[in-house]
Amino acid sequence: MNNVKPAPPRIQRWLNSLETVGNRLPNPVLLFIYFCIAILVFSALAEYLGFSAQHPLSKETIAAKSLLSADGIKWMVANAVGNFIHFAPVGSVLVAILGIAVAEDSGLLSHVLQRLAASAPPRLLSSFVVFAGVMSSIGFDSGYVVLIPLAALIFRAAGRSPLAGIAAAFAGVSGGYSANLLLGPVDAILSGISTEAMALVAPERGVLTSGNYYFTLVSTAFITITGAWVNEKIVEPRLSKPVKREVSDEQAPTESPVLKSAMRRVALFSALFLLLLLWLVIPADGLMRNPDPKGLAALPLLNGIVVFIALYATLSGIIFGYSTGKYKRHHDWIAGMESGISSLSGYIVLMFFAAQFVNYFNWTGLGAISAINGANWLAGLALSKTSLLVGFILISASINLLIGSASAKWALMAPIFIPMLFLLGIDPESAQMAYRIGDSSTNIITPLMPYFGVVVAFMQRHDESAGMGTLMALMLPYSVVFLLAWSLLLSLWLAAGLPLGPM
Repeated sequence: MNNVKPAPPRIQRWLNSLETVGNRLPNPVLLFIYFCIAILVFSALAEYLGFSAQHPLSKETIAAKSLLSADGIKWMVANAVGNFIHFAPVGSVLVAILGIAVAEDSGLLSHVLQRLAASAPPRLLSSFVVFAGVMSSIGFDSGYVVLIPLAALIFRAAGRSPLAGIAAAFAGVSGGYSANLLLGPVDAILSGISTEAMALVAPERGVLTSGNYYFTLVSTAFITITGAWVNEKIVEPRLSKPVKREVSDEQAPTESPVLKSAMRRVALFSALFLLLLLWLVIPADGLMRNPDPKGLAALPLLNGIVVFIALYATLSGIIFGYSTGKYKRHHDWIAGMESGISSLSGYIVLMFFAAQFVNYFNWTGLGAISAINGANWLAGLALSKTSLLVGFILISASINLLIGSASAKWALMAPIFIPMLFLLGIDPESAQMAYRIGDSSTNIITPLMPYFGVVVAFMQRHDESAGMGTLMALMLPYSVVFLLAWSLLLSLWLAAGLPLGPM
C-alpha cells in the first residue's frame, strides 16, 4: 500500500510534461556557451542595424558594438582571463567556502543540524525541521545530505510519516534557500552578480552582500511558520502514519560528553567572536567603523562580511575538530578546505562562461540598450512598482522550472532585469529579492534541481513505490503557498517603506 495517495491525474500529467521539457535542456555550462555565441551574432547584427539608446540619466547615446569586429575580437582575447578573475561571485564564494568547508568537514555543521532537529518538542516538530532546513543553506549542500534523511527518522520515531519529515526538511532546505538568520555564500553570489549588472547603468552603485538581510531575517520566521502550517494542515493529513518498527540503530543520535565539551568550546568562541565584531564597529575609533558620521557605522564590516564569515567558520570548525579528535594536526583541516574547494569545480567552470556572457553583454552595449528600451516600454504600460516586482517574481519562478542553478539563472537574468527595473525606479536590492522569492518557491517541484533525485531516493527508503511524481505532488502545496504568501509579504514590506537591508 502506498504511503501517498495518487495525485490528481491532471496535475500529474502537467508535471510529467514539465519533466520531459526540462530534461531536454542542455547543461548550464553549455547553455552559457550558446548564449555567448548568440551575443557574437546579435552584436554584429545590432551594430549593422544601428541599434542605440539614450541613457536617461547622462543623456549619452549608447550604440551597439560588434564582438565580431577587429576591436571586439581583440577585446575578447585580451579580457577572457580578467573577465573571470574579476567576476564578483567567484572570489567571494571561494573565500566563504574555505571556512564553511572546515565547519562541514569537522562535523560541526552536521552536528548542529542534528541537534536542532532532534531537540524539537513533538508539537513543534514540523517548525523545528523547517527552521533547521532554512538555516542549513549557510552550508550549501549540508541540509540535503544530512537533515532530510535525518528528518525522516525523527518523524518516524515520533510515530509520524517519514515522508512528512522529508517534505518539511526539503521545504526548508530548498524552498527557504533565500531566508536565513545569517549571511552566507548565497548572499555573496547573488549580490556579486547584481553588482556586475548594475555596472551597465550605474557603475558606482554596488549591491552589498547584506542588501537583503533585514527581509531574509524576517523571511526565516515566515518560511518556518508557513512551511510548518502547510506540513501540518495539507501535506501530512494525506499521508498514513508509519508502521512502528524497533530499529534502534536508526534513532536520532545522542550527544556524548566529548561532543558536549566541543560544543561548549565553540559556544564560548562564538561569544568572543561576536564581542570582537562589536568592538570593531561600536567605538568611535573602531577599526571597522565607517568614518563618515552620516553613513552606516558598520559599512566597512559589511563590505568584508564574507571574510569574517569564512574566518568564523574556519576557527569554529578547527575548535570542534580538535575537541572531538577528528583533527590531529593542521594537515587535517587544511584537507577539509581543499575538499571544499574541489567540490566547487563545476561552479568554477560555470562561472567562467557566465563571466564571459555578462561582460560580453556589457561591452557590446546590448545590456544597456535592452534595459533602456525595455524600461521605456514598461513605463508606457504605467504599471505600479509593486505590479512590476510581482510580475518579475512570476517570471523568475517560471524560468526556475527549466534552469536549476540559482546563480546561473541570475547571471543570465540580472544584466537584463536589474538595469531595466532600476531605470523604472526599482532599486537592485528589491529586484534581487523578487528573484530570490520566485527562484526559491519553485525549487522544490522541478526535477532539474540537482538534489531532486537524491530526495526521491531518500523517500524510497521508506516507500519503495515513491517516485518523481510522488515528490512533486508532495511539494506542490509548499511551492504555491510560498510563492503567493512570500510575494504578498514583499509587497507589503516595500509599501510600508521598510529597507530590505543595510544601504
